[in-house]
Amino acid sequence: MKSYSKTMTKLSVNLNKFALLRNARGINFPNVIHMGEKCILAGTHGITVHPRPDQRHIKRSDVYELSSFLTDFPEIEFNIEGYPMPDFLAMVAQVKPHQCTLVPDKPEQLTSDHGWDLSKEGEQLQPIISDLKQAGIRVSLFMDRELKQIELTKAIGADRIELYTGPYARAFISRKTKTILANYKRAANKAQEIGLGVNAGHDLNLQNIALFCSIPDILEVSIGHAIVVESFDFGLEQTIKKYLRILNSRN
Repeated sequence: MKSYSKTMTKLSVNLNKFALLRNARGINFPNVIHMGEKCILAGTHGITVHPRPDQRHIKRSDVYELSSFLTDFPEIEFNIEGYPMPDFLAMVAQVKPHQCTLVPDKPEQLTSDHGWDLSKEGEQLQPIISDLKQAGIRVSLFMDRELKQIELTKAIGADRIELYTGPYARAFISRKTKTILANYKRAANKAQEIGLGVNAGHDLNLQNIALFCSIPDILEVSIGHAIVVESFDFGLEQTIKKYLRILNSRN
């Protein structure tokens, strides 16, 4: 028997790769705001950006412009991801997105590839989380599927975790998902039992997302790279609608 989520999983589109294409030519094409609008009109529930210190894709100016643009779409959640450097946190405090996802990326990293080790980094993060929450911003931590680490997430005050799904995506390619999916389900269950919301993201795509979202009550998936690549085949609007149909079927 298949297991279906009781709560519909929301789709947040990460705009980073659109910004990367724009930056490659040094002109404002594609325009990030325009691409965000196209995603919203296609039905996405949220917009995600991950500004990095070198601004190789999303720039700080994009964050402010998107924040202003999204005031016309109050139903769309704005999620800003990043490593909690002082200048990043100052920007987040000014923008006040619905959610800030703290990610343990060093500036030179190509992409996110692991979750926080809160036994070492939790003390540093706790006051940051407190400040963000006092500003009315929901806080999510990018986490691996280790139960002890998830318990520490709750202890330091975060609202949600975002499960790092890169290992699941690699297992899906090799068709060895049974054990790893069970591990993710245990991690999600533990988070939910102690009052944490559960998001997920990294290397999810149209082929592997349905199986992953058989885990009950995944609140949000953040997808960027795959949506851009799959748009080459289906177009952006139809790609997003394909994701929404899959996520709706999990409800």
